[in-house]
Amino acid sequence: MLPSAVIHELDPEAGRAGRPPRRTARDWVVDFSVFLLAAVIGLAVADTLSDDPGLPHAVVVTDQLLGALACAAVWLRRRWPLGLAVATIPLAFVSTTSAGAGIVALFTLAVHRPFRYSAWVGGVQLALIPLLMWVRPDPDLSYAWAVVFTLLLTVAITGWGMLARAKRQLMLSLRDRARRAETEARLRAEQAQRLAREAIAREMHDVLAHRLTLLSVHAGALEFRPDAPREEVARAAGVIRESAHEALQDLREIIGVLRAGDSDDAGRPQPTLAALDTLVAESREAGMKVTLDSRVADPAAVSASVGRTAYRIAQEGLTNARKHAPGAEVTVSVTGAPGEGLTMSVRNPAPDGDVPPVPGSGQGLIGLTERATLAGGRLEHGPEQCGGFAVRAWLPWPRPPRVVPPPPTRPVQR
Repeated sequence: MLPSAVIHELDPEAGRAGRPPRRTARDWVVDFSVFLLAAVIGLAVADTLSDDPGLPHAVVVTDQLLGALACAAVWLRRRWPLGLAVATIPLAFVSTTSAGAGIVALFTLAVHRPFRYSAWVGGVQLALIPLLMWVRPDPDLSYAWAVVFTLLLTVAITGWGMLARAKRQLMLSLRDRARRAETEARLRAEQAQRLAREAIAREMHDVLAHRLTLLSVHAGALEFRPDAPREEVARAAGVIRESAHEALQDLREIIGVLRAGDSDDAGRPQPTLAALDTLVAESREAGMKVTLDSRVADPAAVSASVGRTAYRIAQEGLTNARKHAPGAEVTVSVTGAPGEGLTMSVRNPAPDGDVPPVPGSGQGLIGLTERATLAGGRLEHGPEQCGGFAVRAWLPWPRPPRVVPPPPTRPVQR
């Protein structure tokens, strides 16, 4: 139901090269309506010509024939609006039945062309109206009233067309703004994902450096003490194997992650799930109402990468609740066991009053979603039926590797 010119502006590829855009259903209805309007005005003027005995019959026939051709030319108004409007100016002096086609041509020019074209053509028509009314006087109106009426009609038709063009340009600009806003939002989301990947890469660098250092220390001890007791060798080998296993798990999370340059927080200890109590205590000291429901028996048993991701989810959830629902009570729930995964949620009810929107909101949740995905889990967030907001996440928590005890030693018989 949009005009073909608007569709062509929104999607230039819609029209084939070298050909005007095809008429839509709305175009056919409008074109047929303006053709009927031009024909009705032409027939009304033709009746007045027939009642004028002072006009020769040949002049009347020529006038009506040119008027019919002008009405037929209305179907070409979308392709040549300027040419049709210019052609109707001299035509009005020899064919009064083309008045309807001239009105349609002026309106079309004001809709489809910039203001300067409408100003020039409309100005010429306004300047020639007194001469036109003197050459082809109206039989029902005096000269003065005919000039005033024609002037007002020309100005009204031009203004109406310019208003329609302004509304059309406004719609196109709003759609262009909407497209640009969608593009900017997509770019911001991609940037947030990239920043989240870089932050994860920096954190993984610290963890892997720590684990590889442990491997180096224990491997060096075995190298320099080959005569150590069997129990110490077995214990060192177990530590090496466990550290290598944890390092491989962390390494899987950073595959495909681009590591950025060092940041200011490099070298600081990274939080884990065991630091969740401290985070809640800090939020309470800041004036928040926070309830912590932790059903993890040993938070220290959670791997550093999973615990760090869970900590960041709780931290972001508390930050969002403080910004978007100030004064509301926040509930942080954490449950899980080895082999089942770690399930956590951060919920808050709707705020009591209206809260002004915070610019740039939603980027932290995008980063959390990327972080949870890279950790092998998933994260969901959104409003609840009661009017509040919830962030729900599940993170993998594999079972610890089973340590196989070394075989018992047998005394050597000599």
